[in-house]
Amino acid sequence: MIPDIQGKPINPSLRFVTEVAKPHIYHMAEEKHWYALYTKPRWEKKVSRILTERGFESYCPVNKVRRKWSDRIKMIEEPLFKSYVFIRVNEQFQQEVRMVPGIMNFVYWNGKPAVIPEREIIAIKKFLNDFEEVQALPFEVKENARVLITKGVMMDKEAIVQRVLNNKVEVVIESLGYVLVANLDKSSLKPLYD
Repeated sequence: MIPDIQGKPINPSLRFVTEVAKPHIYHMAEEKHWYALYTKPRWEKKVSRILTERGFESYCPVNKVRRKWSDRIKMIEEPLFKSYVFIRVNEQFQQEVRMVPGIMNFVYWNGKPAVIPEREIIAIKKFLNDFEEVQALPFEVKENARVLITKGVMMDKEAIVQRVLNNKVEVVIESLGYVLVANLDKSSLKPLYD
């Protein structure tokens, strides 16, 4: 018998299994990050399903939208970000992820796959749980007022308000280059002074 790290005997026939498993355990211990993936048009849900089936943690934010047919109105789910899916993965698996059907590539920022902070994924999930018919609009970076949200699921979070028209407020998620739009009461915002 061969001793293990703690000095306990190991069956020699199991040594090969232990050696093969070491690299896999190493990858499991490395830190995972959220990334945005660019998909073929209308492949968002399918790509997310394939990634999940292959053992990856993926997230395709879906928006509840009312659609009118000639005889009825139906609530359907459609991807919030057209041609985008999020994946939480180790850096070493990026090439394997690129090979999944429907994926064009990672979304890049400054020459590297853009890391999406987990707090933003959580914020998107909470936002979609609280609101229906959310819009995701591309935005241009501008200097705007910083606010503190005082009510609702995003309470005590700082945000940058892009625009306020009547009760419509645009909240910026900077790393994605998108604005989430929701009908919020202006009274739920408090100005922050630098």
